[in-house]
Amino acid sequence: MPDAVVIGAGPNGLVAANLLAAAGWSVEVLEAQPEPGGAVRSDRGVHPDHVSDLFSAFYPLAAASPVLGGLELQEEGLGWSRAPRVLAHPLPDGRCAVLEHGAEDTAAGLDTFAAGDGAAWLDLCGTWNRLGPDILRALFTPFPPVRPAVRLAAKLRAAGGLRLARTMVLPVRRLGEEEFHGEAARLLLAGNALHADLGPEAAGSGGYGWLMSMLGQTYGFPVPAGGAGALTAALVHRLERHGGVVRCGERVNEVVVRGGRAVGVRTAGGEAVPASRAVLADVSAPALYGELVGAQHLPDRLLSDLRRFQWDFATFKVDWALNGPVPWTARDASTAGTVHLADGVDGLTRFAAQIATGRVPDRPFLLFGQMTTADATRSPAGTESAWAYTHVPHRIKGDEGEDNLTGRWDRREQEAMADRIENEVERWAPGFRSRIASRRILAPPTLQSMDANLRGGAINGGTAAAHQQLVFRPTPGTGRPETPVRGLYLASASAHPGGGVHGAPGANAARAALRGGGVHRLRAPRMPWAVRAGRNTG
Repeated sequence: MPDAVVIGAGPNGLVAANLLAAAGWSVEVLEAQPEPGGAVRSDRGVHPDHVSDLFSAFYPLAAASPVLGGLELQEEGLGWSRAPRVLAHPLPDGRCAVLEHGAEDTAAGLDTFAAGDGAAWLDLCGTWNRLGPDILRALFTPFPPVRPAVRLAAKLRAAGGLRLARTMVLPVRRLGEEEFHGEAARLLLAGNALHADLGPEAAGSGGYGWLMSMLGQTYGFPVPAGGAGALTAALVHRLERHGGVVRCGERVNEVVVRGGRAVGVRTAGGEAVPASRAVLADVSAPALYGELVGAQHLPDRLLSDLRRFQWDFATFKVDWALNGPVPWTARDASTAGTVHLADGVDGLTRFAAQIATGRVPDRPFLLFGQMTTADATRSPAGTESAWAYTHVPHRIKGDEGEDNLTGRWDRREQEAMADRIENEVERWAPGFRSRIASRRILAPPTLQSMDANLRGGAINGGTAAAHQQLVFRPTPGTGRPETPVRGLYLASASAHPGGGVHGAPGANAARAALRGGGVHRLRAPRMPWAVRAGRNTG
């Protein structure tokens, strides 16, 4: 009997399993998909000569994470690669806002848009240099982060804390207007805020845009050498070295609860897998509390609050194998790993407003990845492995474009939306479509079918908006990995601190399990465990 069962072999599940195994626990990880990784996987499904990342691709949070850093995955063969430039945002006039690897270089570029913007950027970088390490410690620590918060509060007082706090809760449009005169820096902040579901007018989007921009400025947007799957392979290899087991193709249908305590799980195949100490669930909060755990074991208030749980935006993604580099009009974009495409901050506001009103955007904001630019091993020299994703509403009320998209996402709708994305790239890179050797479309239902945590194509485990963060994540009054069921821990991005590949939810759950991991005995073969319908969303 293992000490712990982990549901889901995504990055958080694998981090949790690694920490438990390193502490001497026996651990079994059950994953519904035929391979581990969750949203950290790569393949050659677009073209045999091109490595494509199926979901996530760039990992500034992984580079900054003390959780992943502490696992020393370089010892398992993991290497990182970076593009010559971190991020670019072309403008219609052919100029380009660029996040360089060096802050001074970024500042010099911003000064070409408006004198003084470079100094303002360096001021933001200086604030990050003073506070960033404590912010990251607070971010990656279980809520409430007492010790990091004390250190951070002391530094905030010295830095004019109330003024800085006001800055961090500003909408990113207002933050950009207050700090910068030119459009370039405003675009860098606003585009980075939309890596989550935070539009330019959303409260707190300024703080998130600043965080992502500073992570990019400090760590770059690195990629695992050889593909995203290399990060998963390193986590699995480390776990197996410590005696852990990963079983794929094993969908969990039920968390078995006895006497108010999680005592194991049951798979879709009917197998009872007992756990003598803990069950850790790298699944979404709605899946854990709405499918895997019987309602009789949960407080009515939790179930009521769960009905208010909000997912982040749905995602639509296209992967390409290109037979040549992207022919950007703005040449600086050719050396950036990540490229943002939108008609200025106003274009980002228009895009976010269309999604908020249930309309499919006619000119979607695109996050475009140039993977061979970031890692030369991804495709043959002179070619590019590329992708772009955008967001769409979960419930579509209409289409701002001319394709009458309804959200059925049948073949016609998928092809029409992919063409819309390609046409948008073509605006900024004339001739792009002529360089496409092959493409793959990943619509919202496709993403969910490949990783059930990506419900409806939501990639962050729930909205990043303030009303579902900290003590409100996943529901009010929680904010920690412990659940109402003893020995059961929420280890997914639905828990604090939320989405991104950094491992903190998994680490927080593992540490909570280690604190509360008393052994109980279980007569597994004779237990009358009922099978409930559901699914493992790992």
